Amino acid sequence: MRIGLFFGDATLDQLIGAARTAEEQGFDSIWLPQIFGLDALGALTLIGHEVPRIELGTAVVPTYPRHPSALAGQALTASAAAGAGRVTLGIGLSHQIVIEHMFGYSFDKPVRHMREYLTALVPLLEGGAADIDGETLSAHVALAVPGANPPVPVVVAALGPKMLKLAAERAAGTVTWMTGPRTLAEHTVPTLTGAAEAAGTGSMRVVSALPVAVTDDVAGARARAAEVFAIYGGLPSYRAMIDREGAAGPEDVALVGTAAEVRAGIEAMRDAGVTDFVAVEFSTDEPTASATRGLLRELLA
Repeated sequence: MRIGLFFGDATLDQLIGAARTAEEQGFDSIWLPQIFGLDALGALTLIGHEVPRIELGTAVVPTYPRHPSALAGQALTASAAAGAGRVTLGIGLSHQIVIEHMFGYSFDKPVRHMREYLTALVPLLEGGAADIDGETLSAHVALAVPGANPPVPVVVAALGPKMLKLAAERAAGTVTWMTGPRTLAEHTVPTLTGAAEAAGTGSMRVVSALPVAVTDDVAGARARAAEVFAIYGGLPSYRAMIDREGAAGPEDVALVGTAAEVRAGIEAMRDAGVTDFVAVEFSTDEPTASATRGLLRELLA
């Protein structure tokens, strides 16, 4: 299982520095979100130009605000800056409250939207042309990005069975958040791999992110996680994963405890079928921050 790091709010200089450190320490990948701040692919383009080897991923870019050709152009530009095989494009639907109430788009039939989006996006990222007249979008376009390195693989934020099936049929795998090892083992991975076998699309990548903290103050760390990640306990898609795991909230899905306990939690993710574990280091307090990074580095061997 590969080990990556998830980076959040920071300046571009801070992100470049953090990526350089992660690469020097031997981590396999870094991942950036697209929320309401820095443009993730823009930042990864700069990082890829400055930091030469580590994989660069988005987790995730919402589809609705961007036409597939625009997103493909961004991803191919990031790949041109970074070099072949380094960029992975994680995409997702976002949430109804965001798409409808903030952006003003319809969230009707989201699986249909994603199916049509992938139908246009994937050929562009493979160096071909998009040719679709769908119910939610149309695209008849090819791209010419100097120095681009197709293909750029796509992983889809898929939690429910329909989205997991779609990810297996049209993408390279899935990227999950707030999804614990039991849910991955009993629901996510078998649904994804079963659909891939039926479709003949080959092995699937399962990129899974969770909050991580190595600490003796478990109660304090869980309280901090409950505060930092509170919003995810109220979003329906993540709430469903938390409930399926039998957890009360995000703080109970977080991997928190001694080094041995957190190691066991990460190994449980591996045993569930995760191919890439992405750690969200949510505590900057010492000695927790150093202990957490130290354990993650041990797992790279």
